[in-house]
Amino acid sequence: MPATPADTKGLLLASIRHGDPVMFLEPKAIYRTVKGEVPDGDYVVPIGKARIAVEGTDLTLVAWGAMTHLAEKCAAAAKEKDISVEVIDLRTIVPWDRECVLDSVRKTGRLVVLHEAPRTGGFGGEIVATVAERAIDSLRAPILRVTGFDTPFPYTLEHVYMPDQKRVMAALERAFHYA
Repeated sequence: MPATPADTKGLLLASIRHGDPVMFLEPKAIYRTVKGEVPDGDYVVPIGKARIAVEGTDLTLVAWGAMTHLAEKCAAAAKEKDISVEVIDLRTIVPWDRECVLDSVRKTGRLVVLHEAPRTGGFGGEIVATVAERAIDSLRAPILRVTGFDTPFPYTLEHVYMPDQKRVMAALERAFHYA
């Protein structure tokens, strides 16, 4: 799920050319709110390759799609509190870049997963399970998730349902200050 205009073009071209069926999800909010340069000509983003959107050393924050922008905003706010957050934009969730996430968690020792889907059954659970299976000895704090709520909601209340900066910052601070 792309987070930037360049990734939208690159992932769409990669999806069209892929030998297997691909489901390409386009978050409408990004088309109305995100601006950015798009490379001319043939430009492909590899399916299954994450992007490190923000380099950091204290904590790993994984997101994709529209939540990537919230993650970047929270990383900037955390920096003002002397917390260095590495933001990973997964770009794709099947396949997803396990090694990028595992390498980052091994470096930072902390993980927060951010997505807009409900907590139960959301893809963040797969990320959490993989890190627990393959890098639990690197963790210095419990893995935290900031997600949508496990309840149906009317779209008029989307602003209440969706993760926001306050909820993400609380998770980042909790993970960072875990004793």
